Amino acid sequence: MIGLFWNLLLALAWVTLTGSITAMNLLAGFIFGYVALMVLQKQVPVLKGYSRRIPRLAAFLVYFLKELVKSNLRVAYDIATPVWHMKPGVIAFPLRAETDMEILFVSSVISLTPGTLSLDVSDDRKVLFIHAMFLHEEEQLRNDLRELERRILKVTR
Repeated sequence: MIGLFWNLLLALAWVTLTGSITAMNLLAGFIFGYVALMVLQKQVPVLKGYSRRIPRLAAFLVYFLKELVKSNLRVAYDIATPVWHMKPGVIAFPLRAETDMEILFVSSVISLTPGTLSLDVSDDRKVLFIHAMFLHEEEQLRNDLRELERRILKVTR
């Protein structure tokens, strides 16, 4: 988080110094700041690992958008056809996420995906209860959720 803060600060400094307040200039400042922090991360221990997170975040966003489109199409198809294919149910999903931020990120992304909804987290924060519209293949759903969580944890850790 400190790396992101410094990167945003450097991007704002870039915009201020160039005198051009545009989205492209802010993006350029963010990229220049990212490169500067990438060079400095060996000397500044707080920045360790920051340069790996941005590409992982970009890869996660591409993956999530692909999954979002697939889920939207599946739900839309089920709504538009006369025969319903859904088999709703609730599953208990064991979490590998440990911190509150990781659990929040995982549960929020699951709820953003059409056809799934995070219901609750167990008291020991090790299990997430999820409602799914399509529970025909429970193991496939669990594998998809594990992959989603794995990608989120690559970004946050």
